Amino acid sequence: MNTSKLTFFILSMFLFACQTNKGQTIKIVNKEAIKADVIGKQTQLIDVRTAEEYESGHIDNAVNYNIINRDTFLIQVQKLDKNQPVYLYCKMGGRSNRAANLLKEQGFKKIYDYSGGYNDWVTE
Repeated sequence: MNTSKLTFFILSMFLFACQTNKGQTIKIVNKEAIKADVIGKQTQLIDVRTAEEYESGHIDNAVNYNIINRDTFLIQVQKLDKNQPVYLYCKMGGRSNRAANLLKEQGFKKIYDYSGGYNDWVTE
């Protein structure tokens, strides 16, 4: 392989890698980010736990869209603005990660997954 072809190949790989990172729509956030960017603000904050878990306590003005029933969840998220940030949380991070990937598949642009979940929220 000559030098110009090698250079072209390396530059192509670099550009492809940069474009892949740009398309990243899911960002993991922590408690401090939720406090700074969500609490007291008009945001799309979704609690993906069960109704019973939600009723026992939830974060700020979160709405409850239970991820366990995927079909119902997909219908509920149609009410959201795909171009505005969406913040998700569950109990510990597993269900919110699944919900984040579903939202990404549905074309949501900015998805924030509170990885610590409600358990982290209620601990000091």
